[in-house]
Amino acid sequence: MSDPRDFGIQGNGYRAVVSSAGGALRLLEHEAPDGAYALTESWPAGERPPLYCGVVLAPWPGRVRDGHFFFDGIEHQLAVTDPEHGTALHGFAWASYWELLSHSENQVVQALEVGLHKGWPYQLRLTVTHELGPAGLTVTHTTTNIGGYHAPFGLGAHPYLRAGDSDLDDCTLQIAAGTRLPVDPERSLPNAYSQPVADSDYDFTSPRSLRGVTLDAPFSALDEDVDGRVRHDLLGPDGRGVRLWTGPGFGWVHASITDDYPGRGRALALAPATCPPDAFNLGIDIVVLQPGETWTGQWGLSALV
Repeated sequence: MSDPRDFGIQGNGYRAVVSSAGGALRLLEHEAPDGAYALTESWPAGERPPLYCGVVLAPWPGRVRDGHFFFDGIEHQLAVTDPEHGTALHGFAWASYWELLSHSENQVVQALEVGLHKGWPYQLRLTVTHELGPAGLTVTHTTTNIGGYHAPFGLGAHPYLRAGDSDLDDCTLQIAAGTRLPVDPERSLPNAYSQPVADSDYDFTSPRSLRGVTLDAPFSALDEDVDGRVRHDLLGPDGRGVRLWTGPGFGWVHASITDDYPGRGRALALAPATCPPDAFNLGIDIVVLQPGETWTGQWGLSALV
């Protein structure tokens, strides 16, 4: 298959488009009194996602240093897919075309089998479900170990959030996180232990303007609400915007700002993840799946009006 397929869904005042390329969320918008209000960045139909927009990141999110890691005493050498930083980046799911399992008015279910790759002897089956309900978009991920060996695993998603047509510099961001993991600006790899965000440039526990802000940081120590979800908000100057929520299992959120999103310039990726970059080497929050075992996690997006 050479061209991505798009699957549209709608309901409860929301409209979304999901792509077979990377299992990605291509578009999410909310119907407002003044017309469709964009909640994510998008890209033209029939094209692959730019800058990993909306894709599934698995079986690891972020980078693996030098493409090299040990697991259970066995050495692995992955293909270095990001030669600029000398890393293996974002796993295999983002570069693959996913299989459609079902498509209804308000739900799309896709699947992907991650087979054997250079340095990766583990077989996994992934599903991703995008569903629209009264509270907006819910994304449900499952990963099952269909191989004969226990396997390391991590997963993330890479939505770029958007508050309608507002410029990012006119928006505020609130991240419900108590710590951040410092990264080396040259290789975008962790280079120190996690640090508290309080009284630092990385403290977004209260809404902060994004004007002129540069950001590339994995955040953790997420502040759960009583329902077990964590909520992060991007708001435009009129008080409207979008909320990213994550459920149990997504213990990290990686915030990054690019200056060159096609057609938009500055854009914010707020990526829920089960683990930080280079988790396979750091040994932090790795999920280990036994043969036949399934992991499930959820995140979602809601309009703030």
